[in-house]
Amino acid sequence: MSKVPAIYQLGHLPIKDHVFSPDRSILAITKGNDVEVYQISPSNLSSKPQLIAVLKDHDKTVTSVDISPDGSKILTCSQDRNALVWEYANGEYKPTLVLLRINRAATVCRWSPDGSKFAVGSSDRIIAVCYYEEENDWWVSKHLKKPLKSTITTIDWHPNGVLLACGSTDGHVRVFSGYIKGIDAKPDPSVWGTKLPFQTLCGDYTNETNAWIHGVKFSPDGNALAYVSHDSSVGFVYPQGEGLPPRAIFNVKTDNLPFKSVVWLNDQQVCAGGFTCNLVVFQGDEHGWQQAYQVEEQKDLTKEVPHSKLGEGDDDDEEISSHQALNMFKQMDLKGRVSKPSAGGKPAKALNTIHQNTINSIRNFDQGRVSTSGIDGKVVIFNV
Repeated sequence: MSKVPAIYQLGHLPIKDHVFSPDRSILAITKGNDVEVYQISPSNLSSKPQLIAVLKDHDKTVTSVDISPDGSKILTCSQDRNALVWEYANGEYKPTLVLLRINRAATVCRWSPDGSKFAVGSSDRIIAVCYYEEENDWWVSKHLKKPLKSTITTIDWHPNGVLLACGSTDGHVRVFSGYIKGIDAKPDPSVWGTKLPFQTLCGDYTNETNAWIHGVKFSPDGNALAYVSHDSSVGFVYPQGEGLPPRAIFNVKTDNLPFKSVVWLNDQQVCAGGFTCNLVVFQGDEHGWQQAYQVEEQKDLTKEVPHSKLGEGDDDDEEISSHQALNMFKQMDLKGRVSKPSAGGKPAKALNTIHQNTINSIRNFDQGRVSTSGIDGKVVIFNV
């Protein structure tokens, strides 16, 4: 396993979300109203991804993308209030519309661990739990509503495929039962509860600032929950049973800019990233948590780089980087005409990290590695 990060510069448009297929051979990213699907070589991650399809049926910004656990379906959702399930057949991806029954933007979507259903969060103060109805040959939904009072920003399934965690802009993290009769087997009792009919509220947590929640994630064993919020903190909850207060709850405050996403590396470590453009690892257990290290060492915030290096790794040699574009804008004359910056001249400033703008999404890639995507149009695979 190479310790050098694999960097994919996939244009310069922001990437809101990305996902790799279970066998790491397919990469899907959001880009404006579309989703781009790339072929990846798992044995040679340094090779250039090959664009194999563009999924184009949404007419507003695509907010989230996910691939089913068996790799056969791609799930997308958008500000156009729709979710689509794409299946590959006869050399192309064909979409199936999902009956979401929401009146505002869909914000986030995730498949359940067994792939039998998925959840879609929205600005309509609703989470739609969707499953396939054989008789009518379409995807239908049941709604989680109370006590949701604001936009759902993030969701995550428990390993048992029944419990669903969500974070929202009212600063609350909640855990619901997403049990669907006829689809799910009866779940075993856990620290989150024993009887779990649909819409059972198993937990409701917030921190002292009530800041927006940007990311939630269950631990690999399902017995803890981590979340990141806009006050630059990372929260951890360890429940102890139905109707009982948590046996431990922590809120680790940091001096970083706010985090946007979080994943567990193992039961004692989590990795978070966001507006700082760097990944930060935290470690601990139910006795306490603390910040451990940054994945990229930063002695200085910025560095000087030649103009020719700013666009290095771009798919299109004619494209310019965001730094070059900003410099061009500053120098633009009254007629609005400006020439592309040359490779020479005074060195430009760049962040001393691989990502040059906010990290929007972090995913587990494999043991010891995570993948990230951000506003700078990059997807990066890090060793952590």
